[in-house]
Amino acid sequence: MNILITGATSGIGQQLALDYQAQGQQVWAVGRNPEALQELQIKGLHTGQLDLTQREQSLEWFATLPQLDLAILNAGNCEYINLPEFDSSSVQRVMRANVESLAISIEGVLPPLRNSENRQLAIVGSSAAYLPLPRAEAYGASKAAVAYLAKTLRIDLMKEGIDVSLICPGFVKTPLTDLNDFDMPFRITAEEASKAIQDGIRKRKAEIHFPKKFTLMLKLFSWLPDPLWTRLAQKMVR
Repeated sequence: MNILITGATSGIGQQLALDYQAQGQQVWAVGRNPEALQELQIKGLHTGQLDLTQREQSLEWFATLPQLDLAILNAGNCEYINLPEFDSSSVQRVMRANVESLAISIEGVLPPLRNSENRQLAIVGSSAAYLPLPRAEAYGASKAAVAYLAKTLRIDLMKEGIDVSLICPGFVKTPLTDLNDFDMPFRITAEEASKAIQDGIRKRKAEIHFPKKFTLMLKLFSWLPDPLWTRLAQKMVR
């Protein structure tokens, strides 16, 4: 298979790229870190150094790709809001990194996906979109937008035979989550996350969420009446 992965220079994206390449797949790893990309290239992966928020440059690079069987759009970032100061620039940065860059990536990968008979698009969101969480005004809102975008694409692309999977991880040990200053229940390794994602993609699941102990708990909480969840969530705020 020809597989493209964005956000492939660290964390989940890097692990997926290495795992698929080890299986003999042709992998295009996209990221911004030139040193990490060079290491991947030495290991036999195709690479692309892109700032996915730059639309014209990104689309020009995507246009050079051969047909794709699978695109995993994983690039993103996280920032938390610390009230009483509401930093609108933080919201702008997160939306640009998580939503605008995703839209540009979707525009770029759809043409090469359409050239394949076995085509699949996987979009990495977050279980944070299941319900409002403390300090997640920017990150949670961006991932809620990602979830809506993925679900609507699944409806509209179904007639073309392009399956769309929404990936909703819980906490995964990555350089990004290493920056968190709070407890992360049920945190798993990038290797475990990669395995869960590959399994879900192979089964062409509409939603891939893990670890189940955590994500099912969040789904259960999301059924609570808003006033009750609000009271519970406030107890989580330092």
